[in-house]
Amino acid sequence: MAYHQPMTSTDDTVQVQSSRALVPVLVSVCTIVAVVSSVGAPLIPTVAQTYDVSFSSAQWSLTIAMLAGAVTVPVIGRLGDGPWRRPVVIGALAIVLAGCVMAALPGNFAMLIVGRAFQGIGLGLMPLAMAIARDHLSAERARSCVAALSVTAVAGIGLGYPLTGVIANYWGFHACFLVAAVASAAVLLASIVVVPSSGHLARNPLDVLGAVTLGAGLASLLLALSMGGSWGWTSVPTIACLVASVVVLALWVRHELRCEHPLVQLRLLRNRSVLTADVTGLLAGVGMFVLSSSVIRFVQTPTDTGYGLGGSAMVAGLVLVPFSLASVLANKLLPAAGRYVAQNLVMPLGAAAFVVALVLLAFGRSELWVVFVLMGVAGLGVGFTFAAMPAFIVNAVPADEAGSALGVNQVLRTVGGAVGSALSATILAAHTLPGATFPADSGYSAAALTGIVLWVATGLLALGLPLVRRRASRELVEESVESAATGSFAYDIDRGRNRAESNDAR
Repeated sequence: MAYHQPMTSTDDTVQVQSSRALVPVLVSVCTIVAVVSSVGAPLIPTVAQTYDVSFSSAQWSLTIAMLAGAVTVPVIGRLGDGPWRRPVVIGALAIVLAGCVMAALPGNFAMLIVGRAFQGIGLGLMPLAMAIARDHLSAERARSCVAALSVTAVAGIGLGYPLTGVIANYWGFHACFLVAAVASAAVLLASIVVVPSSGHLARNPLDVLGAVTLGAGLASLLLALSMGGSWGWTSVPTIACLVASVVVLALWVRHELRCEHPLVQLRLLRNRSVLTADVTGLLAGVGMFVLSSSVIRFVQTPTDTGYGLGGSAMVAGLVLVPFSLASVLANKLLPAAGRYVAQNLVMPLGAAAFVVALVLLAFGRSELWVVFVLMGVAGLGVGFTFAAMPAFIVNAVPADEAGSALGVNQVLRTVGGAVGSALSATILAAHTLPGATFPADSGYSAAALTGIVLWVATGLLALGLPLVRRRASRELVEESVESAATGSFAYDIDRGRNRAESNDAR
């Protein structure tokens, strides 16, 4: 990924680079967004009990945040890729603050869901913070800052889980969102003071139709996955939602491919390496949330069910700490691992580690210490997988398209998280007897098996990435030779086709 000097005036550049507060504020933004987005995870059973709703409905307190993030990551990225970057950062943080306040008020379940959706909008600020660092810091400082922001995004989740559990255990789950509101307000004020302007950037139009269509298609898909168990998988509402999702998302893809300034650069998926890496990220995101959502519910299931561990929300939060800490550790270990393991094997090994964790969930979940261990192993797996993935994408596209390609990957990973959250609830609901509050023990075995299938597929795709990349490179060379024979002189790296027309236009 290219790092460059800012393009503002000399005085503005000196002022921005001399501001020591910029990096801490950007780190704080990513931290609070990660913490807030993870607040709902350990609270699902508590939310179900407080508002007297089913677990499938309570799961939406996590799924809705991921859905909002999946839609707003590209929207905020597009809005921030221009002169409105500073207002976008401040506006998004203000919406996150409003969402925290709504969730903190002891109103009704609908207000909580709306508040969680507002909080999920903040997920789009993570890539935007990295863009600010690249534009307004020197190359050396930008590299270290982007690396810190990448780690902060994972570490913030690890911080949010135990804090959520402790606060909810002693003061109730609404207090979690009150604390998040105070922290969000502090970060908002700091951003107003410190985040620089980006008036030097060109303004690009926002693909409003693409954003609305993407949101409608994903919402319809997640609604079918979440409610299919209670509605019936062959019922009219479920089938209608699935059909609507397929039709709307197909129209969205068609629109994005024909739009001059698309919300998501789907044309990059014509590069086989990028497509394979993105499908890998999508499957990994689904598998990761199938595990984490299932573990949270399993740990808090009462012992009188015959299989539950009877833990509190605080214990559920602590169980997820090894996952986040191991993810950060994997990022730190990746350079050292590269000396002993070929780069193309890092992602498959990460997927294999996650499969081991899911096997432990399937056969050894009767002890709490086993759950702690399996979450640590899963953290190493996802850390290696997601840390190695950007390198494949950056090496497969031109430098000026690396940001867009990584943005597509981030969107698909977020979509995978939303689907995984809904899928976990669906699997457990399918194993819940009519009138019962908790699913049968077999539901967790089914969730583990589903995760194993997803992560095996992820590992196989990761193994095939180098082959896909070599094949694409070979085809590019062959087409370059053929094109040279006909007198052409410029080639599209993504598609291996002639760019003579664009050169004539220049």
